[in-house]
Amino acid sequence: MTELGEEHYPAWGELLHSVRTGEIAFDKAFGQPVWEFFAQNSENAKIFNDAMSGMTAQANEALHAAYDFGGIKRIMDVGGGHGGLITSILKKNPNLRGILFDSPQVIEGAKATLEASGLGDRCELVGGDFFQSVPPGAEAIILKWIIHDWNDEQSVAILKNCHRALPDKGKLILVEAVVPASSEPHFSKFIDLNMLVMTGGRERTESEFRKLYEDSGFKLMRVVPTESPFSVIEGVKA
Repeated sequence: MTELGEEHYPAWGELLHSVRTGEIAFDKAFGQPVWEFFAQNSENAKIFNDAMSGMTAQANEALHAAYDFGGIKRIMDVGGGHGGLITSILKKNPNLRGILFDSPQVIEGAKATLEASGLGDRCELVGGDFFQSVPPGAEAIILKWIIHDWNDEQSVAILKNCHRALPDKGKLILVEAVVPASSEPHFSKFIDLNMLVMTGGRERTESEFRKLYEDSGFKLMRVVPTESPFSVIEGVKA
């Protein structure tokens, strides 16, 4: 767990509390939610964001090999951190423009990445809170490893804000692990435990993603597996 920061250790020490109560182990260990902790502890937040960027770099090739972004003119990466995913999409698709949306402090940290990529003129940086609103202006929205951080009610709130921001027939693209319906071992099941411990979120099956989409005003169109443990879940605004 070191790649995500030392704060995971005391949180996992409270795993039994989560198993017994369904409550978030991190909150018990630290007395506050993980996102508040990161907002107050910039060095821990930097380690987390850098880890996410590193994991994104490893997953990007598998994503691009499996999913074609052709036909999209402007895409917004919601919760896109320091911009690893959106820059990779823009580099692979020279005619595409992008918007990177995350909390203001994260966006501040993303500026150097975007400038170094040479894509600053094709990618707008916007700070905000996706529980409050998501900015308009894109015909497709992608969220990678975001929805698994939240319970169903919170996830629907985020996705409804994405729905409001998109035009008719706009695309919603999630990149997440999809839990097999059967009982065999799978990477997603370990990550499901980590979500319980750290955020109160969860990994989901295809049918559970379908319900999230429907509850948020979207229609799930397809699930595209990749060579990584993650799939591309594509829907359209209904």
